[in-house]
Amino acid sequence: MDMRIQGLKDLSTGDKGRVIGFNKQGRVYRKRLLAMGLTPGTEFSIVRFAPLGDPVEITLRGFSLTLRKDEADILSIEKI
Repeated sequence: MDMRIQGLKDLSTGDKGRVIGFNKQGRVYRKRLLAMGLTPGTEFSIVRFAPLGDPVEITLRGFSLTLRKDEADILSIEKI
């Protein structure tokens, strides 16, 4: 069952998600995230959160990616 949620902070370690799009206030990071492979439809899984929640490590397309909180917050995702 798919469930639309706001951001990576709403997921737990081991959860899987899919990128739906980007929040409008994230225009600064949008191009950078697209270049890193976070395009709409991309599936990923949460590897771990840093002790204070920033940054978060995810895996997608066969590689690991670490995102800062302000970058991760602009992703619109759904849990899968």
